[in-house]
Amino acid sequence: MHTTVIGGAFLPHAPQFFTLPDTEDKDTIARVKKVAAEIGDKLKALDPDLWIIFSNDHAEQFFHASAPPFTLHVGGEASGEFAGHKFHWQVPSEISLELVHRLYRQGFDPAFSSTARIDYAIGIPLTHLGLTAPVLPIYVNAYLPPQPTPERCYAFGQALSLSVTAMGLRTVVLASGGMSHFPGTDNYSNPDLAWDKKVLERIAEGNLKSLAGFDDAELDTTGNIELRCWACAAGMLGERKPDVVEMDPSWHHNYASVAWFKSEVENYQAHYPSINPSLVVLTTALHGLAHDAGAREAFQINPESFADSFALEPGQRAALIKMDLPALVAMGVHPLVPFLAQLQLGSTKD
Repeated sequence: MHTTVIGGAFLPHAPQFFTLPDTEDKDTIARVKKVAAEIGDKLKALDPDLWIIFSNDHAEQFFHASAPPFTLHVGGEASGEFAGHKFHWQVPSEISLELVHRLYRQGFDPAFSSTARIDYAIGIPLTHLGLTAPVLPIYVNAYLPPQPTPERCYAFGQALSLSVTAMGLRTVVLASGGMSHFPGTDNYSNPDLAWDKKVLERIAEGNLKSLAGFDDAELDTTGNIELRCWACAAGMLGERKPDVVEMDPSWHHNYASVAWFKSEVENYQAHYPSINPSLVVLTTALHGLAHDAGAREAFQINPESFADSFALEPGQRAALIKMDLPALVAMGVHPLVPFLAQLQLGSTKD
Protein backbone atom coordinates (compact mmCIF):
# COMPACT_ATOMS: atom_id res chain seq x y z
CA MET A 1 0.00 0.00 0.00
CA HIS A 2 1.30 3.44 -0.94
CA THR A 3 2.38 5.61 1.98
CA THR A 4 4.12 8.95 2.36
CA VAL A 5 5.74 7.84 5.63
CA ILE A 6 9.32 7.89 4.36
CA GLY A 7 11.28 6.97 7.49
CA GLY A 8 11.32 6.74 11.24
CA ALA A 9 13.05 5.69 14.42
CA PHE A 10 12.50 4.23 17.89
CA LEU A 11 14.82 5.90 20.43
CA PRO A 12 15.39 5.72 24.21
CA HIS A 13 14.91 8.70 26.51
CA ALA A 14 16.33 7.71 29.90
CA PRO A 15 16.82 10.82 32.09
CA GLN A 16 20.33 9.60 32.92
CA PHE A 17 21.41 10.71 29.43
CA PHE A 18 21.22 14.29 30.76
CA THR A 19 21.69 13.88 34.52
CA LEU A 20 24.81 11.70 34.04
CA PRO A 21 24.98 10.14 37.52
CA ASP A 22 28.04 8.18 38.60
CA THR A 23 26.02 4.95 38.34
CA GLU A 24 25.90 5.26 34.54
CA ASP A 25 28.40 3.71 32.16
CA LYS A 26 29.61 6.69 30.17
CA ASP A 27 30.67 4.54 27.21
CA THR A 28 27.13 3.18 26.91
CA ILE A 29 25.69 6.69 26.96
CA ALA A 30 28.21 7.80 24.34
CA ARG A 31 27.27 4.89 22.04
CA VAL A 32 23.55 5.64 22.31
CA LYS A 33 24.12 9.33 21.56
CA LYS A 34 26.41 8.52 18.62
CA VAL A 35 23.87 6.14 17.06
CA ALA A 36 21.08 8.71 17.51
CA ALA A 37 23.17 11.45 15.87
CA GLU A 38 23.86 9.21 12.87
CA ILE A 39 20.18 8.32 12.62
CA GLY A 40 19.30 12.01 12.83
CA ASP A 41 21.63 12.89 9.95
CA LYS A 42 20.08 10.26 7.70
CA LEU A 43 16.50 11.11 8.59
CA LYS A 44 17.10 14.83 8.07
CA ALA A 45 18.61 14.01 4.65
CA LEU A 46 15.19 12.66 3.65
CA ASP A 47 13.92 16.27 3.92
CA PRO A 48 10.42 15.39 5.19
CA ASP A 49 7.46 17.77 5.20
CA LEU A 50 6.41 16.62 8.66
CA TRP A 51 8.05 15.16 11.78
CA ILE A 52 5.85 13.33 14.30
CA ILE A 53 7.02 12.02 17.68
CA PHE A 54 5.02 9.65 19.90
CA SER A 55 5.91 9.85 23.57
CA ASN A 56 4.50 8.99 26.98
CA ASP A 57 4.05 11.80 29.48
CA HIS A 58 5.62 10.32 32.67
CA ALA A 59 2.53 11.23 34.72
CA GLU A 60 3.24 14.96 34.51
CA GLN A 61 0.46 16.62 32.50
CA PHE A 62 -1.93 13.80 31.63
CA PHE A 63 -2.46 11.92 34.88
CA HIS A 64 -4.81 12.65 37.81
CA ALA A 65 -6.66 15.55 36.12
CA SER A 66 -7.08 13.98 32.71
CA ALA A 67 -5.62 10.88 31.08
CA PRO A 68 -6.60 10.64 27.40
CA PRO A 69 -5.16 7.71 25.45
CA PHE A 70 -3.80 9.97 22.69
CA THR A 71 -3.24 13.75 22.67
CA LEU A 72 -2.05 15.82 19.70
CA HIS A 73 -0.28 19.14 20.25
CA VAL A 74 -2.03 21.81 18.15
CA GLY A 75 -0.27 24.88 19.56
CA GLY A 76 2.21 26.81 17.50
CA GLU A 77 5.11 25.97 19.78
CA ALA A 78 6.06 23.71 22.67
CA SER A 79 8.66 24.27 25.38
CA GLY A 80 10.07 22.63 28.49
CA GLU A 81 13.26 21.95 30.40
CA PHE A 82 15.02 19.16 32.21
CA ALA A 83 18.37 18.85 34.02
CA GLY A 84 19.55 22.24 32.82
CA HIS A 85 18.48 21.67 29.21
CA LYS A 86 15.84 23.97 27.76
CA PHE A 87 13.59 22.60 24.99
CA HIS A 88 11.71 24.59 22.39
CA TRP A 89 10.24 23.43 19.08
CA GLN A 90 7.78 24.94 16.67
CA VAL A 91 4.66 22.81 16.15
CA PRO A 92 2.90 22.61 12.75
CA SER A 93 -0.45 23.53 14.31
CA GLU A 94 -2.53 23.72 11.12
CA ILE A 95 -1.41 20.24 10.08
CA SER A 96 -1.99 18.91 13.59
CA LEU A 97 -5.52 20.29 13.80
CA GLU A 98 -6.35 18.88 10.36
CA LEU A 99 -5.10 15.47 11.53
CA VAL A 100 -7.45 15.69 14.53
CA HIS A 101 -10.37 16.23 12.12
CA ARG A 102 -9.28 13.34 9.93
CA LEU A 103 -8.81 10.99 12.90
CA TYR A 104 -12.32 11.83 14.12
CA ARG A 105 -13.67 10.82 10.72
CA GLN A 106 -11.80 7.50 10.99
CA GLY A 107 -13.36 6.56 14.31
CA PHE A 108 -10.65 7.86 16.66
CA ASP A 109 -11.30 10.60 19.22
CA PRO A 110 -7.90 11.92 20.32
CA ALA A 111 -7.58 14.82 22.73
CA PHE A 112 -5.69 17.93 21.67
CA SER A 113 -3.72 20.56 23.54
CA SER A 114 -2.36 24.00 22.74
CA THR A 115 -0.19 24.28 25.85
CA ALA A 116 1.29 20.82 26.62
CA ARG A 117 4.93 21.01 27.60
CA ILE A 118 7.96 19.10 26.39
CA ASP A 119 9.51 16.81 28.99
CA TYR A 120 12.66 14.72 28.69
CA ALA A 121 10.80 11.90 26.93
CA ILE A 122 10.54 14.17 23.90
CA GLY A 123 13.44 16.53 24.55
CA ILE A 124 16.17 13.90 24.91
CA PRO A 125 15.66 11.96 21.65
CA LEU A 126 15.07 15.14 19.63
CA THR A 127 18.26 16.62 21.09
CA HIS A 128 20.22 13.46 20.29
CA LEU A 129 18.87 13.52 16.73
CA GLY A 130 19.90 17.15 16.37
CA LEU A 131 16.42 18.09 15.19
CA THR A 132 15.63 21.80 14.87
CA ALA A 133 12.72 21.52 12.41
CA PRO A 134 9.11 21.85 13.61
CA VAL A 135 7.76 18.67 15.17
CA LEU A 136 4.30 17.40 16.08
CA PRO A 137 4.24 15.79 19.56
CA ILE A 138 1.63 13.10 20.20
CA TYR A 139 1.33 12.01 23.82
CA VAL A 140 0.37 8.40 24.56
CA ASN A 141 -0.94 7.26 27.94
CA ALA A 142 1.54 4.53 28.81
CA TYR A 143 1.65 4.69 32.62
CA LEU A 144 -1.86 5.13 34.03
CA PRO A 145 -4.30 2.20 33.65
CA PRO A 146 -6.42 1.72 31.72
CA GLN A 147 -4.01 2.43 28.86
CA PRO A 148 -4.83 2.01 25.18
CA THR A 149 -4.11 -1.54 24.04
CA PRO A 150 -1.09 -2.11 21.79
CA GLU A 151 -3.55 -3.19 19.08
CA ARG A 152 -5.39 0.13 19.39
CA CYS A 153 -2.08 2.01 19.30
CA TYR A 154 -1.10 0.24 16.08
CA ALA A 155 -4.48 1.03 14.52
CA PHE A 156 -4.11 4.68 15.60
CA GLY A 157 -0.79 4.79 13.76
CA GLN A 158 -2.40 3.27 10.67
CA ALA A 159 -5.09 5.95 10.73
CA LEU A 160 -2.43 8.66 10.95
CA SER A 161 -0.53 7.09 8.06
CA LEU A 162 -3.66 7.18 5.90
CA SER A 163 -4.18 10.82 6.88
CA VAL A 164 -0.68 12.13 6.13
CA THR A 165 -0.67 10.16 2.88
CA ALA A 166 -4.01 11.66 1.82
CA MET A 167 -2.58 15.10 2.65
CA GLY A 168 0.52 14.37 0.56
CA LEU A 169 2.90 14.96 3.49
CA ARG A 170 6.25 13.17 3.36
CA THR A 171 6.51 12.18 6.98
CA VAL A 172 9.16 10.89 9.40
CA VAL A 173 7.74 9.24 12.52
CA LEU A 174 9.60 8.85 15.82
CA ALA A 175 8.76 6.83 18.92
CA SER A 176 10.36 7.69 22.24
CA GLY A 177 10.87 5.10 24.96
CA GLY A 178 11.90 1.53 25.64
CA MET A 179 12.97 -0.94 26.15
CA SER A 180 12.56 -2.83 29.44
CA HIS A 181 12.79 -0.77 32.64
CA PHE A 182 10.83 -0.41 35.91
CA PRO A 183 11.23 3.17 37.22
CA GLY A 184 10.05 3.70 40.78
CA THR A 185 9.77 -0.01 41.63
CA ASP A 186 11.80 -2.65 43.42
CA ASN A 187 12.45 -4.26 40.03
CA TYR A 188 14.37 -1.27 38.68
CA SER A 189 17.67 -3.15 38.47
CA ASN A 190 16.17 -6.10 36.57
CA PRO A 191 15.33 -5.16 32.96
CA ASP A 192 14.19 -8.13 30.88
CA LEU A 193 16.93 -8.34 28.24
CA ALA A 194 15.92 -11.79 26.95
CA TRP A 195 12.37 -10.61 26.17
CA ASP A 196 13.62 -7.42 24.55
CA LYS A 197 15.99 -9.32 22.26
CA LYS A 198 13.17 -11.55 21.02
CA VAL A 199 11.05 -8.49 20.22
CA LEU A 200 13.93 -6.84 18.36
CA GLU A 201 14.51 -10.01 16.33
CA ARG A 202 10.95 -9.80 14.99
CA ILE A 203 11.30 -6.10 14.27
CA ALA A 204 14.61 -6.70 12.49
CA GLU A 205 12.74 -9.07 10.16
CA GLY A 206 10.30 -6.30 9.32
CA ASN A 207 7.48 -7.72 11.45
CA LEU A 208 6.42 -4.46 13.07
CA LYS A 209 2.82 -5.59 13.46
CA SER A 210 4.04 -8.01 16.14
CA LEU A 211 4.02 -4.99 18.48
CA ALA A 212 0.22 -4.98 18.28
CA GLY A 213 0.01 -8.50 19.68
CA PHE A 214 1.09 -7.95 23.28
CA ASP A 215 -1.42 -7.62 26.09
CA ASP A 216 -1.29 -5.21 29.01
CA ALA A 217 -0.01 -7.80 31.48
CA GLU A 218 2.95 -8.86 29.33
CA LEU A 219 4.07 -5.29 28.75
CA ASP A 220 3.79 -4.56 32.46
CA THR A 221 5.55 -7.76 33.52
CA THR A 222 8.52 -7.15 31.21
CA GLY A 223 8.85 -3.43 31.92
CA ASN A 224 7.76 -2.44 28.42
CA ILE A 225 4.64 -0.34 28.86
CA GLU A 226 6.29 2.40 26.75
CA LEU A 227 6.20 0.13 23.71
CA ARG A 228 2.73 1.55 23.14
CA CYS A 229 4.57 4.48 21.54
CA TRP A 230 6.46 2.01 19.35
CA ALA A 231 3.17 0.37 18.34
CA CYS A 232 1.78 3.75 17.24
CA ALA A 233 4.84 4.44 15.09
CA ALA A 234 4.79 0.87 13.77
CA GLY A 235 1.24 1.41 12.54
CA MET A 236 2.49 4.38 10.53
CA LEU A 237 5.55 2.60 9.16
CA GLY A 238 3.89 -0.69 8.22
CA GLU A 239 5.84 -3.85 7.55
CA ARG A 240 9.38 -2.88 6.54
CA LYS A 241 12.83 -3.96 7.64
CA PRO A 242 14.84 -1.43 9.66
CA ASP A 243 18.23 -0.15 8.57
CA VAL A 244 19.51 0.13 12.14
CA VAL A 245 18.86 -2.21 15.08
CA GLU A 246 21.03 -1.44 18.11
CA MET A 247 20.79 -2.70 21.69
CA ASP A 248 22.83 -1.13 24.50
CA PRO A 249 21.80 -2.62 27.86
CA SER A 250 22.43 -0.85 31.14
CA TRP A 251 21.90 -2.11 34.68
CA HIS A 252 18.45 -0.49 34.84
CA HIS A 253 17.31 0.00 31.28
CA ASN A 254 17.75 -1.67 27.88
CA TYR A 255 18.48 1.11 25.41
CA ALA A 256 17.21 0.13 21.97
CA SER A 257 17.71 2.26 18.85
CA VAL A 258 15.91 1.28 15.64
CA ALA A 259 15.65 3.28 12.42
CA TRP A 260 14.29 3.23 8.87
CA PHE A 261 15.67 5.43 6.09
CA LYS A 262 14.17 3.99 2.91
CA SER A 263 11.70 6.39 1.36
CA GLU A 264 9.39 3.67 0.07
CA VAL A 265 8.21 0.37 1.47
CA GLU A 266 9.70 -2.48 -0.51
CA ASN A 267 7.10 -4.08 -2.76
CA TYR A 268 6.15 -7.44 -1.34
CA GLN A 269 5.86 -10.12 -4.02
CA ALA A 270 2.92 -12.27 -2.98
CA HIS A 271 2.89 -15.97 -3.81
CA TYR A 272 -0.73 -15.56 -4.95
CA PRO A 273 -1.12 -12.21 -6.73
CA SER A 274 -4.22 -10.54 -8.11
CA ILE A 275 -5.09 -11.20 -11.75
CA ASN A 276 -3.08 -8.86 -13.94
CA PRO A 277 -5.35 -7.30 -16.61
CA SER A 278 -2.83 -8.25 -19.29
CA LEU A 279 -3.14 -11.90 -18.21
CA VAL A 280 -6.93 -12.20 -18.18
CA VAL A 281 -7.10 -14.11 -21.48
CA LEU A 282 -4.28 -16.49 -20.49
CA THR A 283 -5.89 -17.01 -17.08
CA THR A 284 -9.20 -17.81 -18.79
CA ALA A 285 -7.52 -20.50 -20.89
CA LEU A 286 -5.78 -22.03 -17.87
CA HIS A 287 -8.93 -21.85 -15.76
CA GLY A 288 -10.78 -23.76 -18.46
CA LEU A 289 -8.15 -26.49 -18.41
CA ALA A 290 -8.47 -26.73 -14.64
CA HIS A 291 -12.27 -26.90 -14.53
CA ASP A 292 -13.67 -27.85 -17.96
CA ALA A 293 -13.32 -31.43 -19.22
CA GLY A 294 -14.07 -30.31 -22.80
CA ALA A 295 -11.26 -27.78 -22.72
CA ARG A 296 -8.83 -30.42 -21.43
CA GLU A 297 -9.84 -32.81 -24.21
CA ALA A 298 -9.30 -30.11 -26.87
CA PHE A 299 -5.88 -29.30 -25.39
CA GLN A 300 -4.78 -32.93 -25.32
CA ILE A 301 -5.85 -33.48 -28.96
CA ASN A 302 -4.03 -30.38 -30.24
CA PRO A 303 -2.37 -27.93 -27.76
CA GLU A 304 -1.47 -25.50 -30.56
CA SER A 305 -5.04 -25.35 -31.86
CA PHE A 306 -6.37 -24.90 -28.32
CA ALA A 307 -3.96 -22.03 -27.68
CA ASP A 308 -4.85 -20.38 -30.98
CA SER A 309 -8.49 -20.15 -29.90
CA PHE A 310 -7.35 -17.41 -27.51
CA ALA A 311 -5.82 -14.03 -28.39
CA LEU A 312 -2.49 -14.66 -26.66
CA GLU A 313 0.87 -12.95 -26.95
CA PRO A 314 3.61 -15.20 -28.42
CA GLY A 315 5.30 -15.83 -25.06
CA GLN A 316 2.00 -16.61 -23.37
CA ARG A 317 1.03 -18.98 -26.22
CA ALA A 318 4.34 -20.87 -25.99
CA ALA A 319 4.12 -21.25 -22.21
CA LEU A 320 0.52 -22.49 -22.44
CA ILE A 321 1.29 -25.09 -25.12
CA LYS A 322 4.19 -26.46 -23.05
CA MET A 323 2.28 -26.02 -19.76
CA ASP A 324 5.48 -24.42 -18.50
CA LEU A 325 4.53 -23.61 -14.90
CA PRO A 326 7.69 -21.66 -14.00
CA ALA A 327 7.30 -19.49 -17.09
CA LEU A 328 3.60 -18.91 -16.44
CA VAL A 329 4.19 -17.96 -12.80
CA ALA A 330 7.08 -15.69 -13.79
CA MET A 331 4.67 -13.82 -16.06
CA GLY A 332 2.50 -13.10 -13.03
CA VAL A 333 -0.16 -15.78 -13.44
CA HIS A 334 -1.80 -16.85 -10.18
CA PRO A 335 0.14 -20.11 -9.56
CA LEU A 336 -2.86 -22.10 -8.35
CA VAL A 337 -4.53 -21.94 -11.77
CA PRO A 338 -1.78 -23.58 -13.89
CA PHE A 339 -1.08 -25.97 -11.01
CA LEU A 340 -4.67 -27.21 -11.06
CA ALA A 341 -4.71 -27.26 -14.87
CA GLN A 342 -1.60 -29.45 -14.97
CA LEU A 343 -2.98 -31.64 -12.21
CA GLN A 344 -6.22 -32.24 -14.12
CA LEU A 345 -4.42 -32.79 -17.41
CA GLY A 346 -2.27 -35.40 -15.73
CA SER A 347 -5.30 -37.21 -14.32
CA THR A 348 -7.01 -37.41 -17.73
CA LYS A 349 -4.09 -38.73 -19.77
CA ASP A 350 -4.48 -42.15 -21.38
